[in-house]
Amino acid sequence: MRARFVLLLVVLLSACGGGLWNNPYPASDDGKPILYTAFTERPKHLDPAQAYSENEYEFLAQIYAPPLQYHYLKRPYELVPLAASGMPAVRYLDKNRRPLPDNAPAEKIAFSVYEIHIKPNMRYQPHPAFARDQQGKPEYDHLTPRDLRDIHALDDFPHSGTRSVTAADYAYQIKRLAHPQLHLPIFGVMSEYIVGLKDYAATLQQALQKTPDAFLDLNAYPLPGVQVVDEHTYRIEVHGKYPQFAYWLAMPFFAPMPHEAERFYAQAGMRERNLTLDWWPVGSGPYYLSENNPNQRMVLSRNPYYDSETYPSEGEAGDTQAGLLADAGKSLPLIDKVVFSLEKETIPYWNKFLQGYYDASGISSDSFDQAVQVATGGEAAVTDAMKVQGIGLSTAVSTSTMYTGFNWQDPTVGGSSDRSRKLRLAIAIAVDFEEFVSIFANGRGIAAQSPLPPGIFGYREGEAGINRAVYDWVGGAPQRKPIEEARRLLAEAGYPNGVDAKTMQPLVIHMDTTATGVGGKSRLDWLRKQFEKINVQLDVRSTDWNRFQDKIRKGDTQMFYMGWNADYPDPENFLFLLHGAQAKVGKGGENAANYSSPEYDRLFEQMKNMENSPARQAIIDKMLEILRRDSPWLWGFHPKSYVLQHGWLHNVKPNVMANNKLKYWRVDAAQRGQLRRDWNRPARWPLWLLAAALLLSGVWVWRALRRREE
Repeated sequence: MRARFVLLLVVLLSACGGGLWNNPYPASDDGKPILYTAFTERPKHLDPAQAYSENEYEFLAQIYAPPLQYHYLKRPYELVPLAASGMPAVRYLDKNRRPLPDNAPAEKIAFSVYEIHIKPNMRYQPHPAFARDQQGKPEYDHLTPRDLRDIHALDDFPHSGTRSVTAADYAYQIKRLAHPQLHLPIFGVMSEYIVGLKDYAATLQQALQKTPDAFLDLNAYPLPGVQVVDEHTYRIEVHGKYPQFAYWLAMPFFAPMPHEAERFYAQAGMRERNLTLDWWPVGSGPYYLSENNPNQRMVLSRNPYYDSETYPSEGEAGDTQAGLLADAGKSLPLIDKVVFSLEKETIPYWNKFLQGYYDASGISSDSFDQAVQVATGGEAAVTDAMKVQGIGLSTAVSTSTMYTGFNWQDPTVGGSSDRSRKLRLAIAIAVDFEEFVSIFANGRGIAAQSPLPPGIFGYREGEAGINRAVYDWVGGAPQRKPIEEARRLLAEAGYPNGVDAKTMQPLVIHMDTTATGVGGKSRLDWLRKQFEKINVQLDVRSTDWNRFQDKIRKGDTQMFYMGWNADYPDPENFLFLLHGAQAKVGKGGENAANYSSPEYDRLFEQMKNMENSPARQAIIDKMLEILRRDSPWLWGFHPKSYVLQHGWLHNVKPNVMANNKLKYWRVDAAQRGQLRRDWNRPARWPLWLLAAALLLSGVWVWRALRRREE
């Protein structure tokens, strides 16, 4: 009996000499260049023709290689080649397809032709669609139900292959943007620009109706606006002059798609096994999806055939000192595998980050004070506890604007009259968005001076960029005008002390919003108090999203709260939100305020198709001054993203336009492993205590039994 207890003691304590007890990853991964991160919900689409949400692009941007990308380090955001060997050459044609000079007026340009040369020797990830038999024919081109009986993932196919990327693959993907069997989020936009795309969609629809059960081979149907010149060159023809089209070429919509992959997945029985492009994408980028278990984890593995890109050798001022150019010239990617674990709750995610099991983390409101301290000047830094762990903070202002709009068609707050304009300016001064950001966003944002956020061409830093209708420049920083100035403007507008001088009735402003719940109520209470500063009553009308959208479309609002995220980093993508031709009422555009200014509209038409230049900047400056004078929005704020990263994670620089950042990151796996062991040392004394207690109790039981026997 005593020997058994001694043996039990030895077994228990021998476990103490092993690895980390709480390590969620296999010990075989220790010391390897693997990035550990998390996702909160399954991506719905991984087909590049259908995906359009942030959680989908988090994967797709690593898998696919469109012609262009955003420079990882430079700001403002700059397009550079990715799969293309250089920036596309653009030629302009008139309505008779005769060549025009590069400086031809936009109104004379009927067509723009983008010629794109792709890099040679780029190859796709390993995939069974490329597998060939001994005769050189596709090995898995005619699968039967019997063949698929034991197939549930790509790894279940015994063989895989690869091939070179061609210009025809890029043309094929553009054709897929009109595929009648797919949900295509940008077809409406692209059909207005790519020559022949709208008619091409109708052609494909007719072909599908004739043979609904047959595979729709897009190679059998030419698209006039896309021509393949040779193996590595293709052309895209768009209507008019549309320089913003280059930004679309940085999105997965325009990445290559091998026709073999679509044919492979179109076979009977594939969809029932989740063998589709939406589940198993096929790309030529730095990574491929090697594991897809969205209820637990998703894994990106290095594409063994990717060798066409190196780490950038230049950036902006300060990047060298920050160590962001230490890997200049090295082949990408710098990490071999990315493991995404499902985390639906923020607390477990945060705790695992502190234990070193996630390499980077965002910051929830619950953990903000634990992680970040804000200095009196507004600068954010990690707390002392984070510094002890070697955790750093990276911040970036998002290319987004959260704003409150005035309905230009409303007789009280809208229109260009001096009375309405001064009322809007009085409200703009009274609503303190610096205070809003401090209270409700933990300081994660900056008050907006115009629709343009930082990082977008046309945005000006410092005194040159402030809204002088609302701010003064004091001590090297913008300072909101005193509330007395707002009250003065209100009185000049005909509402002294918040009372209409004509009707002697208190001024009541109505605002429509979808904000609900506890958080929404506190924000609305705060907003009411801002209006109370100038004795104006704010009536908040909360509603659901569909009803809100209906009221916006019909113009049945006075004020409303909205936001805009950039599709691409061009000032046109923000300034068009106030273009008269884009009015929501009557025209169905994105100008929800229905703002109208002939002077602004004229400048917008002049600016929208210009290349970035001092001349374009001068026009934008004039447009912003018109907007600040008229104040059709309360300019609100630009959100700011905060990312914490451990000291072993290098080359982290927030880039809110590019989603393909993981290929630039580098992990010091040895340092990570050592710190994990230091931070997660098991407390062995409870086991020793338990073992001793078991031994003593065993001895006591043995003696008791011995006495009973005697």
